[in-house]
Amino acid sequence: MVLRLLTGLALVLAVVTATFLLINLAPGDPARLWVGPGAGAAELAAARHALGLDRPLLVRYLAWLGHFVTGDWGTSLVLGRPVRQVLLDALPYTLLLSAASLAVTYVGGIIVGIAQAVKRGTAADTLLTVATLAVYGMPSYWLGLVLVLVFAYVAARHGWPAWLQLPALGASGIDAAFLSPWGKLVDRVRHLALPLATLGAIGIAGTARFVRGAAVDVERQDYVRTARAKGLAPHVIELRHVLRNALLPVITLLGLSLPALFSGTVFVETIFAWPGMGRTLVSAVSARDYPVVLAATAVYAVLVVLGNLLADVLYAVADPRLRREGA
Repeated sequence: MVLRLLTGLALVLAVVTATFLLINLAPGDPARLWVGPGAGAAELAAARHALGLDRPLLVRYLAWLGHFVTGDWGTSLVLGRPVRQVLLDALPYTLLLSAASLAVTYVGGIIVGIAQAVKRGTAADTLLTVATLAVYGMPSYWLGLVLVLVFAYVAARHGWPAWLQLPALGASGIDAAFLSPWGKLVDRVRHLALPLATLGAIGIAGTARFVRGAAVDVERQDYVRTARAKGLAPHVIELRHVLRNALLPVITLLGLSLPALFSGTVFVETIFAWPGMGRTLVSAVSARDYPVVLAATAVYAVLVVLGNLLADVLYAVADPRLRREGA
């Protein structure tokens, strides 16, 4: 675990270093953005000095890294607010969307995958296989736009029931401040529905394919044949023997899917104007708000590393052999 942690720290450092170099090699001058297009040469030079842009690249990098580690993430060039506060305001929205997506992905994917394994070779298995392959191949931004078209535009145009007319932008309505606690919860769930459906549908499709393959492999094992020969009920065999052992590789998939999930939220948050870190990062890149870009990239890298460490811990908990080896 210590080696994993050190590897994760090295990965975060590599991501942050690469981002810093790319930002400084990109065209454009952050000082010009800070002082405005009408500033003179003296004002521009003062701004470059204030931002530390007149110092060597290595000195700037070490200075930024030292400030970042101590919690000083700088000030947003566009918003004029501390970067740390900007990201802390956006982080809960990203964590909510990511956590809900993980829950929907793995609960739905396990159910669909086990159902396919139980019904393998039947018409239902073939239909689910075609559906999961089709959904899994869809880009998240394209699927998100289709859902907006159907449930926001078409639903309102044709007078569908109110529960099918879902908001397409933001995390809450303009009247959310005047709603009751229950009304605020309903409003948040309605705004979360389309972004969650976009990430969840693709996640379920990919997880179901993985779970089906793992479950089919387990069902071919000798201990499953022995359980059937003893006359155990089919549901007992599926729950106690097949599902439990098929979930071990799924836990590994959890760690591998977290980077894709966090990168997927960037596009989905942008499409649905969800006020999370992904949308904040895209807006910062468009506005060349370099302090926000650097800090957001570092936070994303840390979240990915923590997710992989969590998957390692869960795998050790689920597999007694790893616990014995660790002991």
